[in-house]
Amino acid sequence: MIRVLFVCMGNICRSPTAEGVARKIIAEKGLSDLIEVDSAGTHDYHTGDPPDPRTRAAALRRSIDLSGLRARQVAPEDFDRFDLLLAMDRANLALLERDARPEHRPKLGLFMRYASHFAADEVPDPYYGGGQGFERVLDMTEDAVNGLIETLLREKLSV
Repeated sequence: MIRVLFVCMGNICRSPTAEGVARKIIAEKGLSDLIEVDSAGTHDYHTGDPPDPRTRAAALRRSIDLSGLRARQVAPEDFDRFDLLLAMDRANLALLERDARPEHRPKLGLFMRYASHFAADEVPDPYYGGGQGFERVLDMTEDAVNGLIETLLREKLSV
């Protein structure tokens, strides 16, 4: 079992989107017993809250239900529990690097490194923008999740 944690700032837009997209694609590929995903934020602003309504609406238009997710902050035990902690941007990656023990730093990275159709290495935060930003986050996330799963199958799971 490979465990992946998606991380953004508040855990109400980008990282729950990545979690929902990953859950859907993992289930469609029949890999739920091999790959486990979760999401968290580096800040506690929204702990216990559901994803942003605009995030949920955009995801639901693609048959991804995020209504059961609740925001949480990255916990110290996450560095032990997860095999990969993937940040949506450099600022959140820097916070993870600050909090990680040296032996956990190889587990950290930017989520978009797995994308093949987007040159951007960060997922933009759609919170203060319009509805199109949430659609772009979904497009980017679908691309990166597919690349992540391919990488895990090739390098870690040998399926």
